[in-house]
Amino acid sequence: MHIVYSALRTKKVKDTNQLSDKELQQRYKGYLSACAKYRQEIAAIQKYLPGWAPKFT
Repeated sequence: MHIVYSALRTKKVKDTNQLSDKELQQRYKGYLSACAKYRQEIAAIQKYLPGWAPKFT
């Protein structure tokens, strides 16, 4: 999940951490794609930590 977290980190735009709507949508689609790709690993983690989900930041 490090890949997902790294892809979703915010970049500074004009000395702020605000993202444009388009960039936020792209990051969210990437997050969903990574979750789908690693669904088996997420399910294995959730056996021990019910309700756990990768962070979307």
